[in-house]
Amino acid sequence: MTATWNGEVIAESDDIVYVEGNPYFPRESLKEGAFEESSHQSMCPWKGMANYLDVVIYGKRNENAAWYYPNPSVLARKIKGRVAFWKGVEVKDAQAA
Repeated sequence: MTATWNGEVIAESDDIVYVEGNPYFPRESLKEGAFEESSHQSMCPWKGMANYLDVVIYGKRNENAAWYYPNPSVLARKIKGRVAFWKGVEVKDAQAA
């Protein structure tokens, strides 16, 4: 799977975990230098507190376009160390392309 934004691949991995239809990429698959921590957080009743990342490519910023659970609940432990995307980040199966 690949995640792209602003014409650039920002994550790529064959090790994807799906939760609620969202593909979660391993944190180490993210393109170095393309992400900055955001102060935004949200609470999921069963996964826990989500933190967000801004995607920054060629000087353009997509605020809070990626999220992760630094300390997910026991029920969501399979997404620990993983990141999901939204807000215009395109996620595709690289094999189908």
